[in-house]
Order: sequence, then C-alpha cells, then structure tokens
Amino acid sequence: MFEKIRIKEHMEIANSEGVHVGTVDEVVDDKIKLTKSDSMDDMHHFLMIDDIEEIAENRIVLKKTAQIPTGLGNKAEMTS
Repeated sequence: MFEKIRIKEHMEIANSEGVHVGTVDEVVDDKIKLTKSDSMDDMHHFLMIDDIEEIAENRIVLKKTAQIPTGLGNKAEMTS
C-alpha cells in the first residue's frame, strides 16, 4: 500500500490505461475521496488506496483490477 501522505488534494487519478477518472478531494482512512466535479451524479465517490498502481508527480494511476464507480470522469470529458 502507498503511504497516504503522498496523496495530495487536487491530484489527478487515472485508470490503468491513463484515462482521467477523477480528482482527489481528500484522504479518509484508507480511501481516496474524489471531488464531485468529476462525477455524473454530483456526489462524492471513493477509491481504495490499495487500488493504486503508482504515483508519478501529480498523478495517481490505478491498477487494472481497481473498482471504479460508474460515471466518474465523464462530466469532465463532457465539459472539456
């Protein structure tokens, strides 16, 4: 597991293929709370810290096996 201290507010989160999934709002226990702005339902969603493959500069890349809630990243893609 990655050290929680390496995860910072506003870091980008991408799936294993490099596609934007969300943005870090904060770390709560062993979960990453995502901002509502990347969610189709305007709700906070969470990802498990154990699902992180790597952290490179200001980007978190998730493992292929990560459980990603449906609808994340879509809103950001639509407004770009």
